[in-house]
Amino acid sequence: MATAVTDNPDGARYEITVDDHAAGFATYRLSPGVIAFLHVEVDPAFGGQGIGSRLVGDALDDARARGLSVRPICPFVAAFIQLNPGYADLVAPAGAA
Repeated sequence: MATAVTDNPDGARYEITVDDHAAGFATYRLSPGVIAFLHVEVDPAFGGQGIGSRLVGDALDDARARGLSVRPICPFVAAFIQLNPGYADLVAPAGAA
């Protein structure tokens, strides 16, 4: 199973494909220095395969590489960060943009 995560800035979302088939996306809102993750959705055909976790992990890695703080509005992103504390340092302090 070949997966790829790409940022689609025009759509304000990260997209994941599995074997060249659209499998899910994570929408975001970008403001200076902060990326807010609003919603993650995985096609039910790909459910239970770790696709959502791969998507969020890659998106968070990209945010780190870009020097962005993260606002995890989406409950899935918040839970992912809680379960993977190596990403906790990315969370924007309360009151950040």
